[in-house]
Amino acid sequence: MLRELHLRLPLPQADSPDARLRAAARALRLPLRRIHGLRLLKESLDARQRTICKQLRCLVAVDEPLPPPTPLPASPSPAPQDAPRLIIVGSGPAGLFAALRCLELGVRPVLLERGKDVSARRFDLRPINCEGRVPIDSNYCFGEGGAGAFSDGKLYTRATKRGDVAEVYRYFVAYGANPSILTDAHPHIGSDKLPRIIQSMRAAIIAAGGEVHFGTRVCGLLRSADGSRLLGVRSVDGREWQANAVILATGHSARDIYRMLVQEKLMLERKAFAAGVRIEHPQALIDAALYHLRPGQIRPHNLPAARYTLSTTIRERGVHSFCMCPGGFIVPAATENDEVVVNGMSLSRRSSPLANSGFVVTVTPEDTDTFARGHGVLSGIVWQKQLEQASARAGGGAMKAPAQRVQDFLNRRTSVSLRACNYRPGITPYNLWELLPRGICERMAEGLRLFERNIPGFTGEDALLIGTETRTSSPVRIPRNSDTLQHPQLAGLFPCAEGAGYAGGIVSAALDGRLCAEAAAAYLHR
Repeated sequence: MLRELHLRLPLPQADSPDARLRAAARALRLPLRRIHGLRLLKESLDARQRTICKQLRCLVAVDEPLPPPTPLPASPSPAPQDAPRLIIVGSGPAGLFAALRCLELGVRPVLLERGKDVSARRFDLRPINCEGRVPIDSNYCFGEGGAGAFSDGKLYTRATKRGDVAEVYRYFVAYGANPSILTDAHPHIGSDKLPRIIQSMRAAIIAAGGEVHFGTRVCGLLRSADGSRLLGVRSVDGREWQANAVILATGHSARDIYRMLVQEKLMLERKAFAAGVRIEHPQALIDAALYHLRPGQIRPHNLPAARYTLSTTIRERGVHSFCMCPGGFIVPAATENDEVVVNGMSLSRRSSPLANSGFVVTVTPEDTDTFARGHGVLSGIVWQKQLEQASARAGGGAMKAPAQRVQDFLNRRTSVSLRACNYRPGITPYNLWELLPRGICERMAEGLRLFERNIPGFTGEDALLIGTETRTSSPVRIPRNSDTLQHPQLAGLFPCAEGAGYAGGIVSAALDGRLCAEAAAAYLHR
């Protein structure tokens, strides 16, 4: 008999296999000899009380052996010579997982990526961090692996309706991720580990007959004579790439793709997004608050860097943390040289002494109506761009970011001095009330005071705001039919993942990539 069981054990007992078996026997009121095996399905920390525990979801075998675990996915078999071709624009998580799924379904994928491979991308981060200069097509947002490759590799998602989240985790493990992500309730890979996994995925795609072309930025669509069917795409170097189906998986920062679609007279929609700042604290402060540590007490070695999620609604707008990076770094995520955009990342060990998180407020389409007259459906992008350009001017150039102590922000005064921050281009004192829209600042101030109740010290002297965080998601949605996943005006075009407004993170993008691959394969095999 197999039983699924929830256990709650204090540290360090929770990590002992024998302690787990004894706890399972007690919970089932059975002698230990009848427990023939226990498999951990999911674990999470419970730090709500001073005695920190782990919540464990386990599969327990009573009077019979445990069945074997679900096998990891195998590398795809080579595509048949006569397999139909499919173009995937973008090699982020959506594009990579779409390509793997295509090969499983007998379709030969051709990935077109505007940036460089993930290894070469690393060298293009130096001019951004050290010289304040952005390589336009290869940066923190563009290139193999997408924006997620250098933003911690967080895998937690609530997007369970798109498919089997655990299956995505198994793919990551099959290509080199630590198996612990299969059981961790809030798994992450780390920006130091993820590139190697991405390289392994690419190698498997090529070995099975897929193609990957870097430095290939798409600038136009090839359409049938009546304009109703997609026949391929055109790249900026003049090449034409022919296929009867295209998955558009370009990410939320490929603004030129939205402009291309407008020029093609294809329908787009405005959607809500969020904007604000990064908030940075000493990791020790977050640890002390969430783990109930005594003053001066160091976090025990068996506890990870503490993380938080904060959310509230203030005057019909969400105010929340976003992409929290325990033991992380703040990085410059601009895609052009006249803007400043900040994001966060962590390495696998999350060992930086500082923690940061997006601290953002919902922006609705109505909030960008000022730009709608001249820019229509792209008004949200123009709103973002103007704020990013203003942030660059406030920072003083060379990718320096405007910053303010939280206490000074709450008192609406420019900080006289700023503590050390790990944003490498540097920070400049600036009154963020003069940069961000008043409605965002007012809600941020109210949210900060509310969140201080959850995390004492959240608004203290060591708390720092760094501007601006604007690329939380795309302000644009590319519509698609709910059944075929194709654009309603163009057969063969499959808008996908974050750039199309259907995902928000690595796992949800991967799931949407798989869904689009299945829909595109059905279209090609019809």
